[in-house]
Amino acid sequence: MKGLFITFEGVEGAGKSTQAKMLYEYFNNKKIKAILTKEPGGTKTGLKIREILLSHTDEKFTGISELFLYEADRNLHIENVIKPNLEKGINVICDRFIDSTLAYQGYARGLNIELIKQLNNIATNGLKPNITFLIDIPVEEGLKRIKNERNIDRIEKEDIYFHKRLREGFLKIAEEEKERIFVIDGTKDKKEIFKNILNILEKKFTNYLI
Repeated sequence: MKGLFITFEGVEGAGKSTQAKMLYEYFNNKKIKAILTKEPGGTKTGLKIREILLSHTDEKFTGISELFLYEADRNLHIENVIKPNLEKGINVICDRFIDSTLAYQGYARGLNIELIKQLNNIATNGLKPNITFLIDIPVEEGLKRIKNERNIDRIEKEDIYFHKRLREGFLKIAEEEKERIFVIDGTKDKKEIFKNILNILEKKFTNYLI
């Protein structure tokens, strides 16, 4: 792969989407080739899967159902967007990826962690990000942010204990993959957060991007 694969993760309302967009705009201003994408919904078919996953429903929606839909979305995303762009030397910035599935369906939903890792590996054909930024904030703050900003979706409306398990899961994943995942304090001003992200990129990929 010639391009860098950069992902952003975090609990609901952490500000990861804002930081991903800021990085994309920074690259554009610097004439650095990059695309901004997301999961779920990074392809046309993926957008339909996203609607299914996030819409409220009266039917029982199990963790297993979520898991397979997320992995189907991911495989479409890899084959149609992520892999082709990386092979062209275009940097890919992605809002959520494999760590979200591990945190949400694994640690928060309670599904088998090793099973999810195996399915992630199958869906991505072994592709992992070069670097991941985990924007970390207390779940109460994140939920307060989204409540004030928009109508909450099916997953966002889960109880506080779900979201606390989610955060704990993300932090555990980061602890296990310190070389790839960098935990960023999301309670700070968004410009200060972004400056921290750029500093990390500069140190890790000297003369490549910055």
